[in-house]
This record gives sequence, C-alpha cells and structure tokens, in this order.
Amino acid sequence: MADDDLLVRTSDLLLGVATASLQIEGGDRNNNWYDWAQLPGAVADGSTPLRATDHWNRWREDTALMADLGLQTYRMSVEWSRIEPRPGEVDRAALERYREELAAVRAAGILPLVTLHHFSHPSWFSGLGGWTSAHSPDLFLRFAQVVVEALADVVTDWVTINEPNVYAVQAHLYDEAPPARRSWAAVRSTLRHMATAHCRAYHLIHQLQADARVGFAHHARVFAPLDRRNPLHRAASVLDRALFQDLLADAMLGGRFPRLLGRQPADVVPGRHYDYLGLNYYSRSAVRGLADGTFPGAPVNDLGWEVYPQGLVEVARGLHTRHPGPIWVTENGTADAADAFRARFVHEHLRAMAGSGLPFERYHHWCFVDNWEWAQGEVPRFGIVELDYETQERTVRDSGRFLAAVIRDGGVTRATYEQFVADQAYPVGP
Repeated sequence: MADDDLLVRTSDLLLGVATASLQIEGGDRNNNWYDWAQLPGAVADGSTPLRATDHWNRWREDTALMADLGLQTYRMSVEWSRIEPRPGEVDRAALERYREELAAVRAAGILPLVTLHHFSHPSWFSGLGGWTSAHSPDLFLRFAQVVVEALADVVTDWVTINEPNVYAVQAHLYDEAPPARRSWAAVRSTLRHMATAHCRAYHLIHQLQADARVGFAHHARVFAPLDRRNPLHRAASVLDRALFQDLLADAMLGGRFPRLLGRQPADVVPGRHYDYLGLNYYSRSAVRGLADGTFPGAPVNDLGWEVYPQGLVEVARGLHTRHPGPIWVTENGTADAADAFRARFVHEHLRAMAGSGLPFERYHHWCFVDNWEWAQGEVPRFGIVELDYETQERTVRDSGRFLAAVIRDGGVTRATYEQFVADQAYPVGP
C-alpha cells in the first residue's frame, strides 16, 4: 500500500483489546466484588458480576471472534479467587482451563498479555485485610508463583497489578469499590503493599521465566488547571499528578519509595522493576482545587468523561521521561453505547501516538465485548463488540470493523477513514 494512502501508520504497533476476568467470566461467587455487589446501592443498576459475558463458558466463541477481526494482542487476567479459592489450596482444573484458552489464543496468532491482579481477589484475602495487610505481598507472591509456574509455556508477557492508584482511591476514599472504608491510612498501606508486591513479583517472575516481560498497568490522566490564571488551580493540578501518579510510579518502576508510602521496604532494592511501561489512559481532568471536573464545552463520552486524545501522549511522555522504556498502552477506550464516535476516538488516539516520536509498541483497546463495569454495572458500553446480556449474543460494531481494517492495512487509509470516521462527532459537555 502506498504511503500517501495512509493517514495514520500503525505497522510498528501490535493492536488488540483488553479485558478483565471478573468483568467477563461470570459464575464466580468467591470474590470481593461479588460480595460487595450484594449490598444495596453498591452497584448503580443493581447487577452483579455473576452474569457478565459468560466468557468462562464462551471463551472459544470469543477467541474465534478475535481471530476473525485479526487482533494481534489480547490482554486478559486470571482470577485469583478461581485459582486459589481457599488459602493455600490451588484449583488445578481452573489453571488448566486458563491454559487451554491461552493456548488457543496463541494458536490464533494472537499474543497474550496476562494480568495477575485486576481489582478482584478471593473473599478470604479480603477477610485478612486485603491489601491493607502487611501479609498481602507474601500472599500475592505465593499466588503469582503458582500461576507463572503453571502457564509459563503459554505466556511470556505479564502485568502484575492493574491500576493500584485507582484501586486504593476507589476502595478507601470514594466508596466506589470494596471494602468502601474511608481511611487515608488504608490508602497509604494499600499503595505501599501493592508497590512492594509488584517489585518483588518482577524479580520472582524473572527467576521463574528468563524470557518474561513484566510490568504493571498504571492509570494516568492529564490534570490541567480549570483556570490557568488561578494559582490554586495550577498548584492543585501539580499536586494531583504527583500524589495520584508520579510518586507511585517511582516506587513501582524504580523501587524508590517516597516518604508518603513510608520507609523503604527492606525487601525492595532501588532499581529498574519493569520491562515496559504499561499505561491505561482515558481522559483529562479540569482541576479547580480539591475537586475536579470537565472543561466547559469539551467533547465527552456517555459517562461525561472528556475525550482528549493528545493527553495519551502527554502522560506517556511524562512517564517515559522519568522512567525510559517501551510503552504498551494497556487500556484506552470510551463509553459509547450508540457506537457514534468510538472509531473517531481510536483513530485520534492512534494518530497522536504515531506523531509523538515515543516508543509505543502495543495498543490494547478497552474493551472487546461490552462487560460488567464495576460499580456502574451493565450500563456503560465500552466494547467494539456489542453484547445482549439477556441472550449473550455478540455483534461486531462498526468500531470493531474499523479496528480490523486498521490492523489489516497497517494503518488508517483514506478509504477506511471515510467509511468509519469522517461522519462521526463527539457529544459536547455543558
């Protein structure tokens, strides 16, 4: 294909999708999120993760659909509560089920990226204090060793922990995730123990698997002052970025714990603890002090989040400056039930990446099939594949066909742009 026919070149990227076990598998009652979803008002629509997309039983159908779309990489997670349903008790049948799926993914020519902890864990782990417990890193390391030893022949790429900053804040500041107990001390201990667990797991996995590539999925957003002339807004945006993103990244990637997280752990030696920079990016926040929101008149998605594609490059550049390395976009997506602007969203983020000069290597769109979106339940629609929850029927959206065309052509052609993107427009916020 002629270069002048490509509006955006992606031939140096692996393109695919991301999911999380609890959000898609269904059928698991032994985890913190199922327990929490039983509480009145915990989930916006009253749903639970028990149904989800029934992927535990329909994984063959989903893998075949991914192959039909030509996906090159697939980020998924393994569910701790299935593999270790009781402390120290390993369910080998569950591990074999994951092995079978991962082998099929690889056989389809799709490279898997496996997450060990994606917000959910066994009920018994919560009963011991969850990530606030000083024993949590040891318990996680025990689980990680079991998984890596069992699956190392079908997986080489690992995410230790997904979005520790989001997990800690939602669980212990905003009542948006279990256990919903507000405590700054709990935020601090959770982040400290998750960072310790990641650093130790990084070395453990390399001891078990010499060719492994290991990182964590860091949630980053742009914090911008609502009014750049207001010194409070400017100072608050700098503070938000430091507290929510940079200090944690320094601990998890560089092994250097800031005073905010307490004394340097004896079992973590400062140094590089990543093989790639995993980055989850969705939006920008307009900061005006202790609260933030959206800039007036900004383009937004169904949840009211601003669509700000250049922000992906801004946060990636900031992270890469502090911790150089290849960048894997481990999540990027948007809530768009009508599929009215998702193709434009993907196009504009890929275009920003292509023109950045940064070493982006992978892009995982969130998500594959519409799934159970935590405290928001079944209402938000993030998938390139539409799901009918009642029938479990999957239907590829135009945005899915757009992504397939981009993969097939090595970029966004003029024809693909005209077919899928040109007529799309974002809603505008107040």
